[in-house]
Amino acid sequence: MNKKLFERKISSEKIFKGEIVELYVDKVKLPNNKIVTREKVTHPGAVGIVPINKEGKIMLVKQFRYPLGSTLLEIPAGKLGKNEDPRDCAIRELKEEIGAEGGGIIHLIDFYTSPGFCDEILYLYLALNFEKKENNLDDDEFLEVFELKLIDAPSFIENGKIKDAKTIIGILLARDYLSRRVKIDKKSKK
Repeated sequence: MNKKLFERKISSEKIFKGEIVELYVDKVKLPNNKIVTREKVTHPGAVGIVPINKEGKIMLVKQFRYPLGSTLLEIPAGKLGKNEDPRDCAIRELKEEIGAEGGGIIHLIDFYTSPGFCDEILYLYLALNFEKKENNLDDDEFLEVFELKLIDAPSFIENGKIKDAKTIIGILLARDYLSRRVKIDKKSKK
């Protein structure tokens, strides 16, 4: 830890506790000894999965997002249960949202979604070679499955049809991973 950058918590007050997040207002001491206020949201963490079917299509979901007041195209995702392993959560979310079972789950990356005010970490996976069966949505979940050719996905990002950060990151990393894998496979066949 770099002491020149470290902010030391002096006090913390929980302002709100919801089903998903908690909000704290903390007093912290900066490296220059100044005392300031920081707002912090705690979150249990989440997973996002880029499921690519055998036809080379990404299985996205259309879902209304209340804070934005609009419907977004997103990769399947969900929050971690208490002490839930991220890989197990990814498998659960694939089954629930798009009915995907079996196949391989490949870890791509972990990243913080909004570190300026929130501690949420998102575990990102790629799912391949799965079987498409019936989905099993939660009672409070309403979505539609949308298939998009992987080759067409960058244009959906560039023209604003996909605006969700985890989806953009996931699609670009999945495309990069698959591109590198194809190059490696071609080299090994020579």
